[in-house]
Amino acid sequence: MNKTNKYADIEKMSFEKAMEELEGIVSELENWSIELEESIEKYQRGIQLKKHCDQKLKEANMKVDQIEIDKDGNVTEKPFVRNKK
Repeated sequence: MNKTNKYADIEKMSFEKAMEELEGIVSELENWSIELEESIEKYQRGIQLKKHCDQKLKEANMKVDQIEIDKDGNVTEKPFVRNKK
């Protein structure tokens, strides 16, 4: 199984589900409750989960940044403008 398929299920996870799994992995690694080889696999999965969570947060921040409230309290959404870097 190649790496892209190995972690494909992560891409479908909600932020909350990914964080829950990541917290579980961190707990297992901190408690030394698993064998070395499994620890390495869990660590690798944890890295992918963290990347996924970071991306989800970035997307959420971009959405929030698009929200405007006018002087009358009406909420509108600004059109998205991609920053060129």
